[in-house]
Amino acid sequence: MAEDYYKILGIEKSASAEDIKKAYRKLALKWHPDKNPNNKAAEDKFKKISEAYAVLSDSEKRKEYDTYGSADQFRQRYSQEDIFRGFDLNDILRGFGFGDLGGRGGARTFRTGRGGAFTFSQGDSFSDMFEGGRQRYAHMPQKGQDFEYNLSITLEESVLGAEKKLALQKDHGTEEITFKVPPGINTGKKLRLAGKGASGIEGGPPGDLYINITILPHPIFARDGNDLYIEKSINFTQAALGTSIDVPTLDGSVKRIKIPPGTQNNTKIRMKGYGVPGLKGTGKGDQFVKISVNVPKKLTDRQLQLINKLAEEGL
Repeated sequence: MAEDYYKILGIEKSASAEDIKKAYRKLALKWHPDKNPNNKAAEDKFKKISEAYAVLSDSEKRKEYDTYGSADQFRQRYSQEDIFRGFDLNDILRGFGFGDLGGRGGARTFRTGRGGAFTFSQGDSFSDMFEGGRQRYAHMPQKGQDFEYNLSITLEESVLGAEKKLALQKDHGTEEITFKVPPGINTGKKLRLAGKGASGIEGGPPGDLYINITILPHPIFARDGNDLYIEKSINFTQAALGTSIDVPTLDGSVKRIKIPPGTQNNTKIRMKGYGVPGLKGTGKGDQFVKISVNVPKKLTDRQLQLINKLAEEGL
């Protein structure tokens, strides 16, 4: 899950500069290395909140971050040196009542979790850590950013499968991608196209492309899991005496089914195996026909006489 600097500091995106400062001070008091000696989890937490504060406390960096929306995407475009440039952590911590990181003449090395490390020494600022011969952060190959694309498909395509093409804008231009939508896919599912995301950093592998699937409404059929539903209307005498009706299926064919005598309104008749195929070769669902019994709003004189006779017989 992509990291969010605002969530790391426990603040809203509308937070003021003072809100950001207060949130960082509170977390720094809790996770400062001097308060959590030899605690790797606390060390990692302190690094994260310091990075978040370095970005959000700077109006220009914050504006850029809000453009990209997540810490992961921000880091794709800005190095640690860029993020911490002009950010003197020791000066800030002294303002909160802490001493320098590293203590009296000591030093503390933190692993970044991204293949490198940096060391806090007395008097160091974050920007110092990356300048000239004192650079201590080594860039390592990183996977490129993942892309997401929202794709709407028809119900028929979700049931029968389809081949799709899309044009994806990348740094080097437009790339046309062809891929298959597997039969049985449903709304909310994702297709992963490996290596179709952004180019890797420092020789790292490219990211992936995730296709978010949404199924468009159908004028006749409705889908629930791997089952399909369709409504058919019959009149009162057909419901009472029984009949046969033609029912369309999603593949375009028509099947005749029997309506048994005495069928009630909203009865569901199952057509086994005419539903949606399960993903990864699992069995197909069913199609259900929901029967609606029409009650006439107007009757002819002859029909009214017959209905009255039926009423006399207790119907």
